[in-house]
Amino acid sequence: MRDETIAIHAGYETDPVTKSVAVPIYQTVAYEFDDAQHGADLFNLEVAGNIYTRIMNPTQDVLEQRVAALEGGIAGLALSAGSAAINYAILTIAQAGSNIVSVPQLYGGTYTLFAHMLPSLGIDVRFADDDSPAALEKLIDGKTAAVFLESIGNPAGNVADIEAIAQMAHSHHVPVIVDATVSTPYLTKSISWGADIVVHSMTKYIGGHGNSLGGMIVDAGSFPWADHADRYPMLVEPEPAYHGVKYTEAFGPAAFIARARTVPLRNTGSAISPLNAFLILQGIQTLPVRMERHVSNAKAVAQHLKDHPQVEWVHYAGLPDSPYYELAQKYTDGKPSGLLSFGVKGGYETGVRFYDALKVFKRLVNIGDVRSLAAHPASTTHRQMTEAEQKTAGVTPDLIRLCVGIEHIDDIVEDLDQALAVSAS
Repeated sequence: MRDETIAIHAGYETDPVTKSVAVPIYQTVAYEFDDAQHGADLFNLEVAGNIYTRIMNPTQDVLEQRVAALEGGIAGLALSAGSAAINYAILTIAQAGSNIVSVPQLYGGTYTLFAHMLPSLGIDVRFADDDSPAALEKLIDGKTAAVFLESIGNPAGNVADIEAIAQMAHSHHVPVIVDATVSTPYLTKSISWGADIVVHSMTKYIGGHGNSLGGMIVDAGSFPWADHADRYPMLVEPEPAYHGVKYTEAFGPAAFIARARTVPLRNTGSAISPLNAFLILQGIQTLPVRMERHVSNAKAVAQHLKDHPQVEWVHYAGLPDSPYYELAQKYTDGKPSGLLSFGVKGGYETGVRFYDALKVFKRLVNIGDVRSLAAHPASTTHRQMTEAEQKTAGVTPDLIRLCVGIEHIDDIVEDLDQALAVSAS
């Protein structure tokens, strides 16, 4: 099936009992065992089935199958938020003494996790000077558990060379984790370019309506964990936190996602609610249609701002003069999502006047909504970073991040023009 069909049908067949066409909301905490042996078999992971909604839920299961199908992965794990997906993806394969190598252009919350929380657990995070394979390679050693990148940086708008980074990382026997929140599985198939693990904040474009938190991990099923037992003992040796199971023996290619579910999720509980899973399923059905409008509107806005006398600069990989234009052609077929940034002439003060004058655009820190959204990252999402760290992440004091929605393009442009007029007054 093509993406437009997968987004509507994957993972669900009409309910055989009720004949419900829509995926039901299984608003339950637990599930009854047939008998003691059935319960034991479930806990031993010897039979498929539901145990407890903190670990799995039938509504969540459809969502996991649908996103995994869109990404081309073998399995998914839905979680309470995108931050949980990033955290669990790393904790599944890293432990005290391990390190992660990351690109510097990151969402502010990811940077905080990497720079402050993971090191407190004994996991070192090394930030490369830029997003090139060479800069990342310099930081890899025998303790590196993963290379991390964003397919399209938020808010920098850089497009990572996934294929080149994956080839480099794999030559060192290290998997690649790609945060594909901004590009979505509709615009970029990260796994087809070499990603081993893909994470999403489904709060953003996948859900698309700004009403539900959710995260997703998708396992490509391609990394040979068993061949590198010294680096990934938690997947090869008996798991003390779950009945001594050996994940690579019990689950083969799905070893990673099985451990993500039964160790970090089971023991720390960032479970997605059945209602949020249902609402995100409603959003994902229109993902292909929405992304086409997001992209067409964003391209029009980027060109309009580029030609505007009150705008200093515009960063959007869909513009021919962008340094990421060719990579955007390769990885998104020239459709680098709906996220862009620009600077208002006059710097911070005029930028604030522009920001405060917006009417159609909503002033907030979310992205990926059907509504047009605007943020000032230096004072919000990246506020906790020093000025030097902000600069490395692609954030400047005058940067305004726009997430262009699916409203009529004329209304979007008119709102930007009137706010720019205010900024110049």
